[in-house]
Amino acid sequence: MRGFLFAAAALGGALLGPAAGAAEPPAAAQLTAGDVGTWMDGFVPYALKRGAVAGAVVAVVKDGQVLFEKGYGLSDVAAGKPVDPKETLFRPGSTSKLFTWTAVMQQVEQGKLDLDTDINTYLDFKIAPRDGKPITLRNIMTHTAGFEESIKGLIHHNPAELTSLGDTVKRWTPERIFDAGTTPAYSNYATALAGYIVERVSGEPFATYVENHIFAPLQMAHSSFAQPLPEKLEAGMSKGYVTMGGEAKPYEFVPLAPAGSLASTGDDMTRFMIAHLQNGRFGDIQILKPETAKLMHDTALDVIPHLNRMELGFYENNINGHRVIGHAGDTQLFHTYMWIYPDDNIGVVISMNSAGREGAAHAVRQELFEMFSDRYLPGPNPDGKVEAAEAAEHAKLVSGHYENSRRAQSSFVYALNLIMPTKVYPNQDGTISVSQVMTTGGEPKHYREIAPFYWREINGGHGYLAAKVVDGKVTRFSIGEISPFMLWEHYPAGDSPAWLQPAAGAAVLALTLTVICWPIAGLIRRGRGLGPRHATYHLVRIADLLALVVLGAWGGLIVWLLGSGLEKAGHVDFWLYLMEGVTLIALVGGFLTSLANVKALWSGTFGWFSKLWSVAQAASLAVLLWTAWTYHLIGFNTQF
Repeated sequence: MRGFLFAAAALGGALLGPAAGAAEPPAAAQLTAGDVGTWMDGFVPYALKRGAVAGAVVAVVKDGQVLFEKGYGLSDVAAGKPVDPKETLFRPGSTSKLFTWTAVMQQVEQGKLDLDTDINTYLDFKIAPRDGKPITLRNIMTHTAGFEESIKGLIHHNPAELTSLGDTVKRWTPERIFDAGTTPAYSNYATALAGYIVERVSGEPFATYVENHIFAPLQMAHSSFAQPLPEKLEAGMSKGYVTMGGEAKPYEFVPLAPAGSLASTGDDMTRFMIAHLQNGRFGDIQILKPETAKLMHDTALDVIPHLNRMELGFYENNINGHRVIGHAGDTQLFHTYMWIYPDDNIGVVISMNSAGREGAAHAVRQELFEMFSDRYLPGPNPDGKVEAAEAAEHAKLVSGHYENSRRAQSSFVYALNLIMPTKVYPNQDGTISVSQVMTTGGEPKHYREIAPFYWREINGGHGYLAAKVVDGKVTRFSIGEISPFMLWEHYPAGDSPAWLQPAAGAAVLALTLTVICWPIAGLIRRGRGLGPRHATYHLVRIADLLALVVLGAWGGLIVWLLGSGLEKAGHVDFWLYLMEGVTLIALVGGFLTSLANVKALWSGTFGWFSKLWSVAQAASLAVLLWTAWTYHLIGFNTQF
């Protein structure tokens, strides 16, 4: 749910099909209950302990049967209660979306919905088109509706703040920043719209619909989208933790419920995997027609050549020449991944009840996926070689600053793109790296080019990077498992951290030096018996100080929100209005004062250093004003 804010550990991924020169894979181990049980018992407890994760459930299905399921660690640390795969509920976060997409496709089967019709046809409020292009359900299911990210109130702990799904999606419509169908940009809001549409055309509340038409047929008796959780399921709900040694946190509520409010056991999740592996069938029950299930699994959206693609709701995570579709899911505390190998009739799911030390849960699930696949489903991976001169030229072309398509662009949160920009850069060994994309050891991943504008991770992982080139210029790139629903594009020139970050840094330094020297210069003048300064001297320094204080306050607010304050994000409207208003006064007033100071100095008999420094002050405040305007620190907007 929140992955765009926290650089994901192990942004792995892989591709379908070998390339010339691929190395021969090792022999596969036999995927039996005994072997997978022994292997899981060797991997999972060690991984959880290393990452300070309190508990997990892991399940494997094969050929329509549960091959293995087991709980590890504790669901309640204080009570010493172990995880039970049949009874302990976890919050699978965005893996919930697979149930929402299944519900949508059930309504498509019934003729109540059409994937390519303007969604306004099904809504009781209007989503405005962008450049004349409306949104369709196909856009929503492929995360190409074009919405900016929405994080305010995404997760909270107060059931009294929950509203109906209709009221929630009508509260605020995130800005459309891409034309529909053009750019993958993961959207919880769009998913909630899809669930609301199911609610409207079916005549049932969304949680009730899923209960009646998915959970009941699949005999998923320990699953629910309802919030708060039904009383009959409360005893089985795992506690959620930041780390194994921390205090249990309150139950997390997800207002955009179809995007991530599911609670379910590992055993129940196996039933859903089996149904999709058997093209909608579970036992004698068919929750989807075979052709509908295949449409979901096999309708791929190509955006960047070579990389994993978005299907209708599922997304690819292909590995070792094997086709894999699935979905990850994260709340603040719970972390899940479900992988389905359609051609091998295998499914795997892991859910954890803690983020773990330094977000270790992300690395644990990625390592499990890669190691499981390498052990039981080995195969050749794409390989190749690009001549050194060509590789160097391509590295130069792809290098630069980029912004993620999944971003909050119309609010102060956009400032994160300035503070923590994504940068692609060449390494001395001929590889390239991406800032914030690290190995599990915390080192930058290195990618070596194996085909034109197609790179492979060199340290033994399954990571890949590819770029799209138009007219000899790189326009976008993506990596690994996130390529189906997120990519990076170059910043607009006026927003680019390539110049704005150093310019803003220099401006802050200049104002800081001015403020520091202000009292020192006053003491020196007093000691020499000199007269008072000109009228604007102190005013412009007060403006400099106020600008620095305002920027520091914004930094503190953002750090607080990203740390412990995200669940309280719905209660910061007053502070946002105050910050935006003070920033407007401080920077606009400060810049005008600096201009008055420049005029006063340059029209008088002052020294050249004073005159030049007055220009530096004015330029510094101009840069900070531009930065604040560009990154929405000025305005009257409390939505984000």
